[in-house]
Amino acid sequence: MFNTNMRKRFAAAAAMGAMLLGGALQSAMAQGAAPAAASKKNYKEGEFPLFDAVLKDIQPPNATKMIADLDAWAQKFPDSDYKAERTVLYVQAYSMNKEYAKAVDVAGPLLAGDIDAAFPEADSGPGYVIRALNFIFADMPLIPNPTPEEIATLQKAATLIENYNRQPAGIDAAAWDQAKTALKAAAKNAQLNVAVAPALAALQKGDCENAQTAFSKALMIYPQNTFISYQLGQAYMCTVRKTPAKNDEVRPKAIYEFIRTLEIDPTVAGTQDPTKLKPILEGMYVNYHGGSDGLDELKTHAKANPLPPDNFRIENASAVSAKKQAQFESQYPQLAMWLKIKGALAAADGQSYFDNQLKNAAVPKLKGTVVEGKPACRSKELIVAVPEPGQQNAQSVITLKLDAALTGKPEAGEIQWEGVPSAFAPDPFMLTMDTEKAKIEGLKTTPCAGAPPRPGVKKSAPKKK
Repeated sequence: MFNTNMRKRFAAAAAMGAMLLGGALQSAMAQGAAPAAASKKNYKEGEFPLFDAVLKDIQPPNATKMIADLDAWAQKFPDSDYKAERTVLYVQAYSMNKEYAKAVDVAGPLLAGDIDAAFPEADSGPGYVIRALNFIFADMPLIPNPTPEEIATLQKAATLIENYNRQPAGIDAAAWDQAKTALKAAAKNAQLNVAVAPALAALQKGDCENAQTAFSKALMIYPQNTFISYQLGQAYMCTVRKTPAKNDEVRPKAIYEFIRTLEIDPTVAGTQDPTKLKPILEGMYVNYHGGSDGLDELKTHAKANPLPPDNFRIENASAVSAKKQAQFESQYPQLAMWLKIKGALAAADGQSYFDNQLKNAAVPKLKGTVVEGKPACRSKELIVAVPEPGQQNAQSVITLKLDAALTGKPEAGEIQWEGVPSAFAPDPFMLTMDTEKAKIEGLKTTPCAGAPPRPGVKKSAPKKK
């Protein structure tokens, strides 16, 4: 079931990546404070105190005052040489004030142009660029419904950081690499969140089909992200719950994405316990298919392909059972017929079935194994078992009443016969059938041993020659 906390956790992960304000990234951002006196830009008379007041609002943070001080500065010096720096500080102020969309909107014009040209200073310029990018990456995951313009700003920021080589002054190469790595990770997290956010929103509203479309699109962009695979599976299950008639069409696709999730990252990007999730998701396949056959092949295919092929299907348990039954009936037609008869007799209404449908009805030829004859010699009845393939010591279930006694002793072995049911006992289970000796095939007999002498009668001595 969709967890409404997942999006918050997902966004938080992106924000944490961008808000790494310690170590190298903080040092790089710190370069974007007040430009040095050697800058080609110049403060107008009375401007620096306004600029300085804004910087003092950052620590301790006072977002409301910072915005007010920025407005005062912009109103008095609209064409300041430090307009670009002021824009970045607006981005920071709106972000501090949790006005995330405003922060990104303000940053948009900077990214639309040559941001490095806006900050040519070697000492402070890179710090301001990094500051702007940092807040864009941090704020985008926190905007519920970003506009196309905001998404475009994010993409430009992400492209910029991939190849950004202006190393801030006072930071060594190792620290600079650390800062860039953190920002690149934040950029990717922000892009991923923006890609997934519409799908999560649709799923939360129960808009199953649009959620499937959005998650599928995101998965093609981020094929190794199991958070997306898992949520796409949930979007398919959303349809199964809302439209049960589509179960056999949609559930296999959900199972596909769940199995892919297990094969790539069963923690689901750190949101799930794999020891609990694995039996649940694999159990979905087993329960639907009626067994684990085919699961290994599905794992291999799903791991290599983000989305299932067109018209993807998994045979459901009913179809598998019907196919196996058809194969069984084709291979063992007589046994299959007997098992149907036996099943009907063993049911709660078995006696009624016998009385109304089976008794005195001609039954097609059956096959079984002779267990014994009654009496043992010149038998008038044969006790028969009907073993299933590979079964040993099958229970006796049929008594054949013959039209005439055998001339010898019946041997154990396989026979075929035609007969008419005449009696039935449910416990112990026994069906009695009347049959003719001539209609029994494969029956073998051995001669009966001579009868023992009667008591008190002596054997006559052999005559002398």
